[in-house]
Amino acid sequence: MTTRVVLRTTGLRIVADDDGTISNLDSLQGLWTEEQYLRLTNGSSRLLEYTDGSIEVLPMPTQRHQAIVRFLFLALYSLTGRLGGTVFFAPLRIQVREGKYHEPDLLLLRNADDPRAQDAYWLGADLVMEVVSPDDRERDTLIKRADYAEAGIPEYWIVDPLDEMITVLTLQESVYMEHGVFHRGERATSVLLADFAVSVDDVFSAK
Repeated sequence: MTTRVVLRTTGLRIVADDDGTISNLDSLQGLWTEEQYLRLTNGSSRLLEYTDGSIEVLPMPTQRHQAIVRFLFLALYSLTGRLGGTVFFAPLRIQVREGKYHEPDLLLLRNADDPRAQDAYWLGADLVMEVVSPDDRERDTLIKRADYAEAGIPEYWIVDPLDEMITVLTLQESVYMEHGVFHRGERATSVLLADFAVSVDDVFSAK
């Protein structure tokens, strides 16, 4: 028997099944307000992203995806603790601009007291990382590349388990340029964090 849970937003009732499926989104696409999106994400265990009135439900992460995120988080956490910064993992919303929100796999600020680190959602970041999902590779490799550049985020890591490569992008005059594309047998390095480097072998062998 399927359990139905009603998520109440401003003037709307959204139904979620016990398997996490959210119903009744398509008929409202283009009509959602930011307030409704924020209320809906607060009442759901799924990762939801928002662009100009439309909501996208992201796929449930796999174990391999989460192992890679955990490995990178722990590596970044060790460094940011020494530097006085902070790093978090999804779910935590970031506002790309008014009318657009994403849920990066990892997001980092070099200063833990940076005022962009709001409780409900961040207003920006110094570095974000996305682990590419096989359901829609262009989401992380093209769409979010443009979106995070629009947000003015200085560095973006695209971690691709399918091709087992890490692309590190650095922002130059509002456009991302490749700092490097790193494969097994190499170490991926950061421009923003001079002391940060990870073995590509270790990233994709994480369990």
